[in-house]
Amino acid sequence: MTTLSVDLMGGDLSPQVRLEACDKFLNSHPQAHVLLVGLKGSCGDWSHPRATLIECTEVVLMDDAVEVAMRRKKDSSMRVCIEQVKNGAAQAAVSAGNTGALMAIARYVLKTIEGIDRPAIAGQMPNVSGGATTMLDLGANVDCTPEHLLQFAVMGSALVSVLQNKPHPTVGLLNIGEEAIKGSEMIKKTSELLKAAGAAGNLNFYGNVEGNDIFKGTTDIIICDGFVGNVALKASEGLAWMVSTLLREGFAKNMFTKIAAVLSYPVLSGFKKRVDHRRHNGAALLGLQGLVFKSHGSADALAFETALNRAYDAVQNHLLEKVQSQISRARTLLEAQARVEGL
Repeated sequence: MTTLSVDLMGGDLSPQVRLEACDKFLNSHPQAHVLLVGLKGSCGDWSHPRATLIECTEVVLMDDAVEVAMRRKKDSSMRVCIEQVKNGAAQAAVSAGNTGALMAIARYVLKTIEGIDRPAIAGQMPNVSGGATTMLDLGANVDCTPEHLLQFAVMGSALVSVLQNKPHPTVGLLNIGEEAIKGSEMIKKTSELLKAAGAAGNLNFYGNVEGNDIFKGTTDIIICDGFVGNVALKASEGLAWMVSTLLREGFAKNMFTKIAAVLSYPVLSGFKKRVDHRRHNGAALLGLQGLVFKSHGSADALAFETALNRAYDAVQNHLLEKVQSQISRARTLLEAQARVEGL
């Protein structure tokens, strides 16, 4: 039996949305159990034989400062949810709550894997091949050193090799051009570190990639700092929203554009499905001594169910153990760079 702990209170929408997702998830996974962490009465009349409510007394709000979540709300649904992983009651935690608070609490409760300085958020971006490009970091670390990006690359490789069954996934470094002479000094140094990791057999480094390569699917993984990654993520979500709006409103109110909308509807409808971020929801917080998945705050039932599926697959495929193993194999290189930089 695989057990997931679910932050029932986290997110922009009501707990009912997450309960609906849990219901569908449990019905399609007969070997799964969920621990629902929420306020008393938060489940209402809903129940399931493989779901258990764990009551808490506080909720981390989406606009709460990290300090408030960490120090003043020690019995929040988010913290209690993660503590279920710490104490072994659950194998993974899923939350749609405040990203900054989730990362801070998860890091405090679970601690980081030896050899990792900062956890990173790894999510999927749809590409033209019909699959997805794994990208990290998506917002946990705004300021990064080359050594941090090297760690992200190692963790991202482990994630993709496990969840997508790709033993040697390709890694690209996001830059303003493919040429080695382009980019900031930080990016140039990162490129050298990734090349060294590739030569040592710890990575399958492709080289520099550009923004359009995210959606082309040029590489399996793309590495960047959290500022750039979060901008790219929000831009892709904005594209999906724009297509949805065009389909819903028929482009405009005059006859010619309405005719154009009817003719292009099949193409746009297929495109909408392909870029629908709900089908790629569920970002892994990599580098922790436990599995935590971050759902989009505004996730509907379909999107949250996707996040639950990803967490379940991660447990079934022993993601945590394999990330730790890959970090261990690359530790000589990571520790050497840490000594050089005094990290």
